[in-house]
Order: sequence, then structure tokens, then C-alpha cells
Amino acid sequence: MVDFEYNIYMGIIGRNFYNRNTLEVAKDLLGCKLCRFTENGIQEGVIVETEAYTHDDPACHAYSGKTPRSITLFKKSGLAYVYFIYGMYHCFNVTTEPEGIAGAVLIRALEPLNIKDTNGPAKLCRAMNITKELNEVDLTCKKSGLWIEEFKHFDNSEIITTTRIGIKQAADYPWRFYVKGNKFISKP
Repeated sequence: MVDFEYNIYMGIIGRNFYNRNTLEVAKDLLGCKLCRFTENGIQEGVIVETEAYTHDDPACHAYSGKTPRSITLFKKSGLAYVYFIYGMYHCFNVTTEPEGIAGAVLIRALEPLNIKDTNGPAKLCRAMNITKELNEVDLTCKKSGLWIEEFKHFDNSEIITTTRIGIKQAADYPWRFYVKGNKFISKP
């Protein structure tokens, strides 16, 4: 992992980490730990699969510009972008790029540390109780109840780059990244 600004008291990844090229952030998030504070304590899982989405990508919610749904993507980096799909599932993304330029990384799967099965974006949101109420929370501070910490490092030989799954537009973009051989990645 590249050395970026970290909150030295909490180990939380700082905003500069996210304020970069979306594809780089998507790769560098692999091995980081997603943490969620709940009434039952802190739930944790290691990020093992991501997908990148940028403003010029037809599959990105911001492709057509600012809308009520996509406005979060244009805000500062390091925010949660949570949306509802198919009338029953939530998906969790991290905003990237400088403010005004839309970009996000979908967190597709976690290796559980103290949570249940998370091999897919909807399953991880259910396991960690991530809902639309967390849209736009700041992931760079613990008080938000949802944050990301540095945890493990995977070198390039351990990372698989492939096409995204579960989308129709721009499905041929090689913007999905996952940890080689990890049993918790989502199934195409």
C-alpha cells in the first residue's frame, strides 16, 4: 500500500488516499479493513474485491451529470456513497477524485473478521448494516460510525484485474480488482 495521510490515533485512512485516480484507489483498497460501529460493537472485514467507476464511464451513476442520486459522487473524496438497487439491496461505495470530479469505488466483497458471509455488495451491506442513512458519511473519521483502516498489503502478483460484473454498460472495462484465490469474492 502506498503511504498516505493516516489518522495516527485511530489508524484510519485519511482523505488524501481517496483524493486520487479512482482505479488506483480501487486497487489500493484491497487489504484495507472496513469498520462499522453498531450497538453490538465494531464489525470488521477485509476488503478483497472492488470495482472502479468514473465520471466518463457509461456505467457510472454520474455519467449524465449531477442528479439527486449522483450528487454525492461530485463531493469531496472519502465519503460513503450508498444507494438502493432492485428495490431491495444496498451497495456501498467510496468517493474518489478531487471535489467536482465524480468517481467511486464499489466495495464488492469482504473477508469476514467478525461478520457473516459477505461475498457480494448486497451481502456485505446486510452483514454490516450499511443503509442509505449512511450515504455521505465521512469515512476518514471514526465518529461517522463507518470508516476504513490500513490492515494488510497485497502486492501486484496477488491482485487479479478483470472486467466488472453485474452491469450492462461498459461491462468490458477491466476495472474490477480482487485478491487472487480469496474464497470471499463475489461470483460472476
